[in-house]
Amino acid sequence: MITIRTALPAEYAAIGELTYDAYATDGLLANDSGYADELRDAEHRATHCDLLVAIDEQGRLLGTVTFCLPGSPFAELSREGQAEFRMLAVAPAHRGRGVGSRLVRECLDLATRHGARSVVLSTKPQMASAQRLYDRFGFSRLPQLDWAPMPGVELLAYRKSL
Repeated sequence: MITIRTALPAEYAAIGELTYDAYATDGLLANDSGYADELRDAEHRATHCDLLVAIDEQGRLLGTVTFCLPGSPFAELSREGQAEFRMLAVAPAHRGRGVGSRLVRECLDLATRHGARSVVLSTKPQMASAQRLYDRFGFSRLPQLDWAPMPGVELLAYRKSL
């Protein structure tokens, strides 16, 4: 059984390491220019956003995601009436169990509870498994909102209406 809940302060360091490890395992930190530090800083995310975790029956940390609303320091694409999630990460040892799907579903539910009309997100082109997940949930590409936070780092934009 997988439970999704708000992260606890005592878990922040482990959440940061899980997030970093997931991105590093997938080779996503080349040219990161400080992004690795941002991934590790779960406490900062929890201060400004909803930091969610997926845990199993034994309380093991399986995955995490950062849910934010427009105006938060972590909002990249979201505007009025939208929500956004970032830094979706599943521990490599726990992939293939539906953890990512459960975290996305919780973000969509949270967005609905906040009155958002849509959810947006950014992903790197090489994040093929994440893109398949977003496709299954009905997200659509928004090429007009693709962007580059720094040279050599391209991000693809996605949106789902609620």
